[in-house]
Amino acid sequence: MSIQRIQTNQRMSRIVIHNKTVYLCGQVCADATKGIKEQTQTMLDKVDALLIEAGSSRENILSATVYIKDMQYFKEMNEVWDAWVPEGYAPARACVEAAMARPELLVEVSVVAAQKD
Repeated sequence: MSIQRIQTNQRMSRIVIHNKTVYLCGQVCADATKGIKEQTQTMLDKVDALLIEAGSSRENILSATVYIKDMQYFKEMNEVWDAWVPEGYAPARACVEAAMARPELLVEVSVVAAQKD
């Protein structure tokens, strides 16, 4: 069985594919000076781009773990999330409050998906 690593550096690979399963490293926003809705949207835009590169899509997401700096942002983050997930394709998901790598980051997501057939 082969393991394909894409966009790899010393610390991590942004995408790892094994047995038609896609693993994405944690994704954060494009601009950490923005609010939770903007951070969530640009984070999910990055997920979209990586899934396409890996031969997958939102409809193929198996699970997602959302890390949120403070649960006060939960409702607003979910408004963006709910609009992004295609109806009928919600993945298994966990959302946990977590300390972020940088104080200005409000949300991060880690995704596992299947490749398209």
